Amino acid sequence: MWYTVHVTHFGNYVRAARVQLEGDGRFSLRQVAQRIGVEPAYLSKVERGLVPPPSEATIVRLAADLGEDPDVLLALAGKVSSELQAIIVRRPKQFAELIRQLKDAPDTAILRIVREVRDGKW
Repeated sequence: MWYTVHVTHFGNYVRAARVQLEGDGRFSLRQVAQRIGVEPAYLSKVERGLVPPPSEATIVRLAADLGEDPDVLLALAGKVSSELQAIIVRRPKQFAELIRQLKDAPDTAILRIVREVRDGKW
């Protein structure tokens, strides 16, 4: 079930993002596939949920090409960037506890915490 859910959501999201941009003539399936370094047939299968999401590197290239947040695409693919993994590995207990405490928090509370940490106001 997990595999199907992530593959379907990822593929649907990517297809919708690409099709939304397709009107300017630079985002056909073939053009996007060429720019990110995959075969058009493979990208088509990804979009239709017939194959698992691609590697982290390919997802990051795809996000850049579509103007999407790579962390969002990685999350939809059921993945976490290697950068975030390295951060978590340095303090796994603290990050696990933080994430568990924030899981039910409203977005406004999470954004407030992000701003405080970013601005160094703690």
